[in-house]
Amino acid sequence: MGILRTRMEQDLAVRGRSVQTRRAYLRAVRELARYHRRSPAALTARDVRQYLVHLLEERRLTAATCRQTACALRFFYEVTLGRSRSQFSIPLAKEAQKLPAILSHEEVTRLLGAAPNLKHRLLLMTTYAAGLRVGEAVRLRVRDIDSQRMLIRVEQGKGKKDRYTLLSRRLLDELRQYYRVYRPIEWLFPQRGKDTPMATASALRIYYAAKARAGICKDGGIHALRHAFATHMLESGTDVVTIQRLLGHAHLKTTARYLHVTRHRIAELTSPLDQLTLAPVTPA
Repeated sequence: MGILRTRMEQDLAVRGRSVQTRRAYLRAVRELARYHRRSPAALTARDVRQYLVHLLEERRLTAATCRQTACALRFFYEVTLGRSRSQFSIPLAKEAQKLPAILSHEEVTRLLGAAPNLKHRLLLMTTYAAGLRVGEAVRLRVRDIDSQRMLIRVEQGKGKKDRYTLLSRRLLDELRQYYRVYRPIEWLFPQRGKDTPMATASALRIYYAAKARAGICKDGGIHALRHAFATHMLESGTDVVTIQRLLGHAHLKTTARYLHVTRHRIAELTSPLDQLTLAPVTPA
């Protein structure tokens, strides 16, 4: 791709896309060119759609993966090459709306209790107590814990936005104990033996190990703790707008999708069957 790659890298950089997004987008265009064995600039919209069908029907990739590929190709053709969407249409695969498996209070308790040491337990506890994404949790600094205002500062979360979320009194007590033992200098959860934040992959391993020890079989990775935070907050009576701000969602619609109908609300509903008057049936 040569010159085109450089132009696309620059277009992604000036729009503030993350390093991870840049790599994914560049890889998507490179794979498209490899599939057709031609420069992507020489391809038609029909060629691109054929490639997306190949990903869905032959390689059987998930709709979410195909959507990311389509978004990358849209960026390349519309931004880097300057082609209008009306003339160069790239469809997005419809993404299945799946409800996450929510950890109950009892399961979260078991999970935290299954962490093998204080550092691992505090990482998982902080992720749940503040509703953090895993990347936000591992990048917390000691100074982000504001015990005077009982807030946690999340610096440059998703979308490169700062926000505050709540600091649990119980979490603060646990963090103070953790600080006395580990004495972190800058990063709250540093990589062992290094002055760098813990790697996301390390946090994922910690979660899955604790999940296995706790005997929890529900699907989902460490993001399940964020789901659990949001759902448990909603079930305890916290309004959706407040939860939106704590989670760092830009739009309430995102939170509304994220916070599906909760267990308590379902339990309070009455089935229309209960409103019918039926004559008893004599057993055959």
